Amino acid sequence: MNENLFASFIAPTILGLPAAVLIILFPPLLIPTSKYLINNRLITTQQWLIKLTSKQMMAMHNTKGRTWSLMLVSLIIFIATTNLLGLLPHSFTPTTQLSMNLAMAIPLWAGAVIMGFRSKIKNALAHFLPQGTPTPLIPMLVIIETISLLIQPMALAVRLTANITAGHLLMHLIGSATLAMSTINLPSTLIIFTILILLTVLEIAVALIQAYVFTLLVSLYLHDNT
Repeated sequence: MNENLFASFIAPTILGLPAAVLIILFPPLLIPTSKYLINNRLITTQQWLIKLTSKQMMAMHNTKGRTWSLMLVSLIIFIATTNLLGLLPHSFTPTTQLSMNLAMAIPLWAGAVIMGFRSKIKNALAHFLPQGTPTPLIPMLVIIETISLLIQPMALAVRLTANITAGHLLMHLIGSATLAMSTINLPSTLIIFTILILLTVLEIAVALIQAYVFTLLVSLYLHDNT
């Protein structure tokens, strides 16, 4: 109970050196690969899920947008595995760090926007001024649309950070309450422990959903600019 509530969000170190890079590189090692002609059930299921996700995200894109399919599939797998590993006890979740989420969101958003200005400059500029806008409102709308465009990567990063952090904090609080009640009232402990199990199942779903939402929004930004 004396443990700092935010201790699990502190970037870990090994011998005084930051270990976040090693943790970020660890999830790809868990993805099984096959060197055989006939795959086993695990790899077959994995490939089916990847094809299904890729098909759903790429269905609305043209040929130029579909060149991003490998990057988007890699992104959703990385975020999902990182979020799920963060649910393990005494682990660290890199996606709770706003700096890391910004490092993912800003380059992808910037690449999509730059592609839009290079390929469809008229359509890209048309987003800043909706058709039929009254003349006195033109300067204000241009400023508002510019701010809304620049805030998109921040919204991506903050959404992922807030959802993952909130879930971890809630699990920490309920887990601490379960431990404290175990010596006071057993029936209450069992009820709280049941809530903790249900919350853990919910957090697993949230970890996967947030990975899909993050990647889907990047895909939508790409679709608007291709």
